[in-house]
Amino acid sequence: MIILITGCAGFIGYSLSEHLLNYNHKVLGIDNFDDYYSVSLKKKRINKLKKFKNFSFLKIDILDQKKITNNFKKKKVDLIIHLAAQAGVRYSLINPKKYVDTNIKGFVNIVSLAKEKKISKFIYASSSSVYGNSKNFPLKESENLKPKNIYGLSKKINEEISNLKQFNNKMTVIGLRFFTIYGEWGRPDMFMFKLFKAFFTKKIFYLNNYGNHDRDFTYIGDVKIIVQKLINKKFHGHHIFNICSNKPQNILKIVNEFTKKNKTKIKKISINKADVLKTHGSNKKLNRNISKIKYSNFYDTFYKTFDWYKKNKIHKF
Repeated sequence: MIILITGCAGFIGYSLSEHLLNYNHKVLGIDNFDDYYSVSLKKKRINKLKKFKNFSFLKIDILDQKKITNNFKKKKVDLIIHLAAQAGVRYSLINPKKYVDTNIKGFVNIVSLAKEKKISKFIYASSSSVYGNSKNFPLKESENLKPKNIYGLSKKINEEISNLKQFNNKMTVIGLRFFTIYGEWGRPDMFMFKLFKAFFTKKIFYLNNYGNHDRDFTYIGDVKIIVQKLINKKFHGHHIFNICSNKPQNILKIVNEFTKKNKTKIKKISINKADVLKTHGSNKKLNRNISKIKYSNFYDTFYKTFDWYKKNKIHKF
């Protein structure tokens, strides 16, 4: 199977690409090396993927529809996994236009490509941010969506576009509402890597909302297994799944646990207005549709990620 993965230099894109290549799929990856976070880290990911003979890479911005069309005219693609997007909830307060351009216009360009290539299955990244501050925990996919920032709104619009018959008439479409994915090769702008970096650089770690946040952390190793099962499962129409552990963790508790052995300067600050207080998703619908997986233990994989971070000196990127 030839799989096109957009955003293949990103955390989830890289991780899925490597996983699928190990299962002998052919992966065609595209990315534009956006500088939202370390380009050198993204290039390091791509260099690791280039060691696979079944991997090929094109530097393409998903906003460049002409370049997309020209590059894929003669290329065979069986499946598209669309992960390229402007990430970051807090950054959406600073540069909202980028989310409209990349996450909405770029999404339409890739969906249009899927239609042109007559792709049978299209998988795309949504986000738990579509729920906003909903409190009907654990959150089900049927929950009323009330995003509180433009990042979450852009993902909600992606889901609405995917419902349009204009695009999904003969194509199976699967939306993945990711809940705080973490693990090896993760994003430097996320909570864990910021905490690790503060420890290694002996800088202050700023703890938002005094640590009074709960997050449904989901290990990247589990995500890879879930997506592979969704690729292999037959579906019809448009389906949305929470990709979550269904076991939220308290941020302050994590920080206290980590700093017992790893002394780190902590400064507690007030909440960022882009943040939600709690994420907690239900994965019952997912487990009904794929053979149930055993989700990883949080603290085992947290320290596994820390050991990987230390070994690879990620704080230097």
